[in-house]
Amino acid sequence: MASSLLLAVEPPQLPRPTFAEIRRDLTAQEIGNGLVALIFSASGPIAVILAAAAAGNLSPDQTSSWIFGAFLGNGLLTLFLTFIYRSPQAYFWTIPGTVIVGDALTHLGFAEVIGAYLVTGLVVFLLGWTGLIGRIMAVLPPTIVMAMVAGIFLRFGLQLIDASVSDPLIAISMMVVFVALSINSRIAAIAPPVAVSAVIGTLIAIVSGRLAPGILDNGIMAKPVFTAPEFSLTAMMELVVPLAITVVIVQNGQGIAVLRAAGHKPGVNLAAAASGLWSLPMALIGNVSTCLTGPTNALIVSSQKPERHYTAAMVTALGAITVGLFSPTFVGFMLAMPVSFISALAGIAMLTPLKNAFVAGFSGVFSTGALVCFLVTVSELNLLGITAPFWGIVFGCLIGWLLDRKRV
Repeated sequence: MASSLLLAVEPPQLPRPTFAEIRRDLTAQEIGNGLVALIFSASGPIAVILAAAAAGNLSPDQTSSWIFGAFLGNGLLTLFLTFIYRSPQAYFWTIPGTVIVGDALTHLGFAEVIGAYLVTGLVVFLLGWTGLIGRIMAVLPPTIVMAMVAGIFLRFGLQLIDASVSDPLIAISMMVVFVALSINSRIAAIAPPVAVSAVIGTLIAIVSGRLAPGILDNGIMAKPVFTAPEFSLTAMMELVVPLAITVVIVQNGQGIAVLRAAGHKPGVNLAAAASGLWSLPMALIGNVSTCLTGPTNALIVSSQKPERHYTAAMVTALGAITVGLFSPTFVGFMLAMPVSFISALAGIAMLTPLKNAFVAGFSGVFSTGALVCFLVTVSELNLLGITAPFWGIVFGCLIGWLLDRKRV
């Protein structure tokens, strides 16, 4: 029995890279993709954390500690597993879960929420360690899972259009640079289009006086704050099941699907076990549950050289560690940038991942189920405190089984 439990977590399939191999595979394209993935994670998703912290009236020190754990802690996990497995696997935090926590913090104490984090982490770890989540994910049609991913990624494309209308100076300038550099693959390899677009957008914001003041108002370096957990039945009933489902099905499901579509073989059980185990110490400094993120991994693997993707993940991880150490400064800078810059950058960066998700979601079997999953996911449906992506998979699989099964 003990040996079977040990075998549930997938072992590495590739040799660990040497320093010389890392230097060889670390091209300008991979550096650019890694930095863009980092900027994406440290822009829009940060606003979700700040909104949740504001809902709970957390102090600046508690908020800074949360972000410290979200970046430095998850950056260390990403760097370690990417190196051990020689495969990209970026771990950050669950964004839908953060939204759920923000609602809970309006009537629960932060210590109660941290207690729920710990129980959730244990549940998620056991799902991966025993191999149960691997068996569950094995029966989910890949096309339906990718349709869920497409539904989640769609909003980034729509935000790009909105930014182009509301702030054409920044958004359209970034789009023009992106398209111009993308036309020639040789130029794109030297000057990564998304990264250069981010630089151009930043320069325009600074030159036009659009950078808001107060970047250093909350200090320069982060200071982790320990919060003792409080285990309340109310918090457990409200948070544990939705958070666990969000991590193992929605978030890890995205990450697994994105990495598989790029030619990698991520471990489903590994992702759950690592997410749950790492969430335990991170919870004590205020960080919401860890997960194998979808959008960030999609940006990391957006080049056409799968064997080099691990170096892009390492760039993201090292950048995340740095952001964690200097989180007040970095967050202050990102929040000082115009909202249109964040929307444009995320939209441009997600164009290729969004296209790939649509192709993978609607080019195979269970197409009707995939369509239902996509529609439910973009509807923002919320039932029983669980967000739309999970219900997209549920209803998509149900309709797929009823209507598409005979075509398989």
